[in-house]
Amino acid sequence: MTGRCYNKEKAAIKADGLILTPMCEITGVVVEMNVTIRPPDGKPPRNMRLAIECPNYEPQRVSVNGGPWRNVTAKSMAHLPEGHLLGCGNPLLDIQAVVDKTFLGKWELKENDAILCDEKHVPMFHEMIEKYKVEYVPGGATQNALRICQWILNPKAAPNRTVFFGAVGKDQFGEQLEQKAREAGVNVRYQVNPEVKTGTCAVLITETHRSLCAHLAAANTFTIDHILKPENQQLIHSASFYYIAGFFLTVCPEAILHVAKHAHESGKPFMFNLAAPFISQFFTDRLRDVLFYVDILFGNEDEAVAFSEAMGFNTKDVEEIARKASALPHVSNKPRMVVFTQGPEPVIVVKNENDVTKFPVHRLEKDEIVDTNGAGDAFCGGFLAQYIQGKSIKECVECGCYAACEIIKKQGCTTPDTCKYH
Repeated sequence: MTGRCYNKEKAAIKADGLILTPMCEITGVVVEMNVTIRPPDGKPPRNMRLAIECPNYEPQRVSVNGGPWRNVTAKSMAHLPEGHLLGCGNPLLDIQAVVDKTFLGKWELKENDAILCDEKHVPMFHEMIEKYKVEYVPGGATQNALRICQWILNPKAAPNRTVFFGAVGKDQFGEQLEQKAREAGVNVRYQVNPEVKTGTCAVLITETHRSLCAHLAAANTFTIDHILKPENQQLIHSASFYYIAGFFLTVCPEAILHVAKHAHESGKPFMFNLAAPFISQFFTDRLRDVLFYVDILFGNEDEAVAFSEAMGFNTKDVEEIARKASALPHVSNKPRMVVFTQGPEPVIVVKNENDVTKFPVHRLEKDEIVDTNGAGDAFCGGFLAQYIQGKSIKECVECGCYAACEIIKKQGCTTPDTCKYH
């Protein structure tokens, strides 16, 4: 198959075969090609000329033999290949409880914040369990996003469309995490450390707010050796999309860069989440290194402001921060997309400095809100579930908002039995 692509410049393309996917990697152009179709039943081959329109991040259209343009139907979720979306992160067992603000103050924690556990916080976990009614829920930002993505894709009809790398201990918590993740349809490939306990995260809920304090433990022992194993390299190479939350920068930036560079070399989207303000504040150099490869950047308004301060943007305006983040140096000549959520305020999507869209958010009634733990992860999971099917950005954002609303109505990052998003 041969063909050409054109916009302002012309270039020749060659390929051994023709694979049409909704996520064409040549954006902003029209690809023309002569195709010979050889039917398997022995009938004579048929020649046709295809023109494929590939605008930035939107569904492509196809014209056959100069005929009218027709939209390409996005991939059916049941036909998505296994391991289509790959993520790396810190698998944690969330230990959550409803507490009072005095408890937060005692342990120097803030509402709607996320920090890494210091030695002074270790006794807090014991006090939580003794003083409050606690629940144990599978957690970890990237793993949460993949679980939500699988929930929307339908874990029974389309399991293992996502694959996840992280480290756990050889203990009951680690086994529980793996069981819950696999039940959700995620193909987890944990690196098991027999000498360190599985990581936990204290989720302290005050009214409709949450404060996170992560004790990484085994999650902090992840090494790049694990993803360099041949069987795991195969999973990385066969994936088409990659998503990692910023928390993993504190653990194994080498693994993030390995995945990011592969994504770039293979022409596949690499997506990254700012995760928490402290990532931008204290891991700025690591963040800069990874950001160079990021095709889509996610974050919320607090994370955006911290990112702005770290990058020297001198602004707290979230839209302006998104514009500037989109314009930061990027490994390819494609524009970086930035997606910033703002709680009940519109979601800001910047495709390039001059292309900004604000998507309204459905506001929940106060009595519908249980807690916001996992809402950001759920938004990303919903967004990804549509993005990897080639849906429009509008549909991606709408699904992300739907997923976040469903999570907010429940305690912790847990889902209803069935997904009603269509």
